[in-house]
Amino acid sequence: MIVWHFFRVFLHLLTGMLICAVIFPFSAAPTRERLIRRWSNQLLTICTVDVAFIDHSNGEIAERALIVSNHVSWLDIFVINTLHPCHFVAKSDIRSWPLIGWLCEKAGTIFLARGKQREVRRIYEGLVHEIQEGKRIAFFPEGTTAAQGTVLAFHANLFEAAIEARVPVQPYVVRYVDQQGRFHPAADFIGDMTFVESMRTILKASRMTAELIRLPAIQTEGAHRRQLAQEARAVVLSALGLVE
Repeated sequence: MIVWHFFRVFLHLLTGMLICAVIFPFSAAPTRERLIRRWSNQLLTICTVDVAFIDHSNGEIAERALIVSNHVSWLDIFVINTLHPCHFVAKSDIRSWPLIGWLCEKAGTIFLARGKQREVRRIYEGLVHEIQEGKRIAFFPEGTTAAQGTVLAFHANLFEAAIEARVPVQPYVVRYVDQQGRFHPAADFIGDMTFVESMRTILKASRMTAELIRLPAIQTEGAHRRQLAQEARAVVLSALGLVE
């Protein structure tokens, strides 16, 4: 059974590569977004991951914003894409992942090498331009994944892009739960676990639900990037029921 699931994932990845290579170059942005949303939904279905969208924004939804979220798994990108296909800022390691790294690149992922301040500056300037052009930009401020029930410190650098682009920060929370509403352990993608090992764990596990929670937007006018990072992390912790 696990072999069949892996084969289905492999075929789906090949389909995604074909779409990116043949259809994307000749498609307008709305068409590409529709295809990304559908492909992401199908991938999660193969992985027996249901998605439940929960809106806690109190109507405070910005048309243009810098999207941030806690980071649990490689699944997070595709969960968010089922609602809003985004251009993600992700660590450069992902580019080397089999098949999916190429797909992420073709879908508009912006890769960031850790520890290179000059590259952070270059990417930050590019983000400001893309946000002003109306593109939907998202990143994970923790910089890496963390086990469920844990939220690492939020790095503040890229929050500056929202300030300069004069748009709010739109925080989301992603959590993966079992049928009893408890954190599902199969979602954790931490330590030295490889992408293939994580995929195997997910495919062998019981069905899980990815809850995508939209929180109220955080205004950036007059704010400092460190303040924004702290405020975004605080609301994420609160939504997860975590206290520090």
